[in-house]
Amino acid sequence: MHKTVPELANRWLRRTPEALSELERRVLQSTVDRQPISQDINDSLTGLQGAGDRIADAIARIGGSWTFILSFIAFLVLWIGANWWLLGRDSFDPYPFIFLNLVLSMIAALQAPVIMMSQNRQAARDRIDAAHDYEVNLKAEIEIMALHEKLDELRHSQIIGMREDIARLVEQVGRIDEKLSVRQTSQ
Repeated sequence: MHKTVPELANRWLRRTPEALSELERRVLQSTVDRQPISQDINDSLTGLQGAGDRIADAIARIGGSWTFILSFIAFLVLWIGANWWLLGRDSFDPYPFIFLNLVLSMIAALQAPVIMMSQNRQAARDRIDAAHDYEVNLKAEIEIMALHEKLDELRHSQIIGMREDIARLVEQVGRIDEKLSVRQTSQ
């Protein structure tokens, strides 16, 4: 089966080659070339991350974990306990813990944008994954359509062959019937 991209576009996608997107053209070309289109997106995206990206991802991974949350709760309890109960009037951050609020505000002010950077990068990665999934799905659909076409052609050729066999059998039965009727009339 030596097909071209324009033939496949017209036949399976019902579009002119000019109306194809670059992705669809790439999928059809991979079908013509009989090449796989799937790839590991993680490998290609890992090399594109800079040090800041990796740090942002690590902070988001740590900051969103139960270990961090429970450790931070323990830190807050220790801070409050040390300033309120243990140090009493000599505490370095007396109630209402203004210094603690400042520290928490600074952490939130720095951590939130870093987590948002990581989420934005993950959203971009998800878009790339979705586009790749579409590409693979389109290729699978085209391959399935090609298989259906081959099966239809095979079924059609088998039906034609069976018709020819039936015609030959009918012809042979007719000759046998003629011979039998000639024998019966001669007796």
